[in-house]
Amino acid sequence: MQHNDTSRSYDRAANEMRPVTLTREVLKHAAGSCMAEFGDTRVLCAATIEDVVPRWRKGSHAGWVTAEYAMLPASTGKRSPREQRGRKGRSMEIERLIGRSLRTVVDLRALGEVTITLDCDVIQADGGTRTASVTGAWVALHDALMSLVRADKIARLPLTGQVAAVSMGLVAGRALLDLDYAEDSNAQVDMNLVGTADGRIIELQGTGEQTPFDRAQLNELLELGELGVARLIELQRKVTNFKGVGE
Repeated sequence: MQHNDTSRSYDRAANEMRPVTLTREVLKHAAGSCMAEFGDTRVLCAATIEDVVPRWRKGSHAGWVTAEYAMLPASTGKRSPREQRGRKGRSMEIERLIGRSLRTVVDLRALGEVTITLDCDVIQADGGTRTASVTGAWVALHDALMSLVRADKIARLPLTGQVAAVSMGLVAGRALLDLDYAEDSNAQVDMNLVGTADGRIIELQGTGEQTPFDRAQLNELLELGELGVARLIELQRKVTNFKGVGE
């Protein structure tokens, strides 16, 4: 029997996520867009298509999918300076995560020599911005690729599957799913799971922030993460009507 916990935001149980909303087509000029909301975390994901590829990719007859990530100055309680190109650390690490996560589910040869850039801008941060970015970016990417199919620029949708991401961690000795900022900032162990619709793992990031963790705790956290990814995959499918390869 599931017991809700009044100490958690939204009075949710340890294995429950915050309310999640994926809203498509929120930008007029983007080839695909999605507002990903995980509780009070809001990330605007936008896909842009360009008929070029990186220099090293020319002549490969294959496309490229990449990402950029940034937190807007007023997205947190204290204004943070607007990030400049060539800067970053954390932001570069996150945008690389987003890009490689999405590339694992795209047939780049079927895409042709075009580049799709996913811009993920954090409008409001309350924990889990990278996981919301990955999850929302897939929706924006799906819609951008569908626009190419509808325009007869590619023969079929070059998506080989879905990808979503969620956080989990140990807080006060308890394994919790989808940490908000208050939980994340006090976590003894902090993890992020990027997974596919068929239960495979693309990336697992785990750090003992305050204490080491053992294999049993890792397994418990992974089980929570798998629950969360499955929930997000279901929501992605619902909002996009994605049916699978070659849709």
